[in-house]
Amino acid sequence: MIETDRRKFLKSIAGLSGLAVSAVPGLASARGPVAAQVQDIRLSKNKNYIRLVFDLDGIADHSLFALQAPNRVVLDIKNTKMPHGMVDQVQANSLIRSIRSGVRNDKDLRVVFDLSKDVSPRSFLLAPSGKSGHRLVIDLHNKKGRTATIKKASKRDVIIAIDAGHGGRDPGATGRSGTHEKIITLQIAKRLEKNINQQRGMKAVLIRKNDRYMRLRDRITKARDYRADMMISLHADSFPDPRARGSSIYALSVDGASSETARMLAEKENAADILFGDVNLAVDDQMVKEVLFDLSLTGTIESSLDIGGEILGQLKTVNRVHKKKVQQAGFAVLKAPNIPSVLLETAFISNPREEKNLRSASHQKKIASAITRGVSKYFSRKAPPGTWLASSECEYSVCDGDSVAAIAEKHQVNESDLCARNGLYADNLLAGQVIKIPVS
Repeated sequence: MIETDRRKFLKSIAGLSGLAVSAVPGLASARGPVAAQVQDIRLSKNKNYIRLVFDLDGIADHSLFALQAPNRVVLDIKNTKMPHGMVDQVQANSLIRSIRSGVRNDKDLRVVFDLSKDVSPRSFLLAPSGKSGHRLVIDLHNKKGRTATIKKASKRDVIIAIDAGHGGRDPGATGRSGTHEKIITLQIAKRLEKNINQQRGMKAVLIRKNDRYMRLRDRITKARDYRADMMISLHADSFPDPRARGSSIYALSVDGASSETARMLAEKENAADILFGDVNLAVDDQMVKEVLFDLSLTGTIESSLDIGGEILGQLKTVNRVHKKKVQQAGFAVLKAPNIPSVLLETAFISNPREEKNLRSASHQKKIASAITRGVSKYFSRKAPPGTWLASSECEYSVCDGDSVAAIAEKHQVNESDLCARNGLYADNLLAGQVIKIPVS
């Protein structure tokens, strides 16, 4: 009866749920692409830039990049239509000489701004508010004015909380040579912290800095206190059969484990607090808060699976992967609303060869580097607003023969910053690839 009432309530607050969904990354896009329509284009002039606002009747993905000789800015909006001749209502001015539009791939909209001078373009989406619907905002900044604005802007780092599993009176699993899981996870955590802190735009914080016991609830609380954008919990797997080997990544599941292994592992990792202290993860029983919590948690799980996939792809270059996909189970340490979290089983400490690798400093460094690459690739796509990794001067479409060094020199930015902003770890650019030019 309670569940039935709750379902009715969910349907009755569809508007409230819609607002919550707009705040959850990836949740709205899961419904499948729906063609959007440009309903109007508005232009306004400011001291150092010109702003164009595209009024849309729905959410639409887009990309923006600048070209020289002649100067122009190209806007691509996926799966979107615009009435013929709408661009003609935007009058030419001292910066925009003309605007033209066309259809790409039979479904995408391309708008080209022909300009009288070089600019730094910027774009962002606005969710419906008041009488306004979805809006795509394009700012065309004068180079000089834009530079002054950037220097004054304060952009924060993304924060990654690193949780070394077990600790203190909870040693975790023990290898045949006597290696304790709690020692290995802390060693890798410290190497990972050092690696991440060397990347511009990212900051790592350790949940456990020494050999001490921490309840799972306290780990979650500490990650929240740090205002973490991501949480990575490090562990070392064990199994009665010493032949079991490989790395695995797990995300939270609210519907049950995705495999028997995931279920057993979750029981093992959660057992520490059953032995040494309770875990109270209850949320406020008020109906509205429960609905918003559920929506937030669903979005967080989707982000966790995305993060896990990136890290797993990089771990394949370092160690055998025990599970080819990110697994899901009910880990208590991952139950932190609004903080995408993954649990990484670095290897099987019960396997003699993998135990030896886990004790090796060089192997620990390889694991830390692989995790860092995965984290960087994720945040290059989905960095939180207001962070350096979410900020760009403009976007650039790679041409044949381009290199990272050449692009960095052309745009007068640091080569390592260009790599950090785009999650690049090799000079393997492809013609047509769109990369973001970082804020200097």
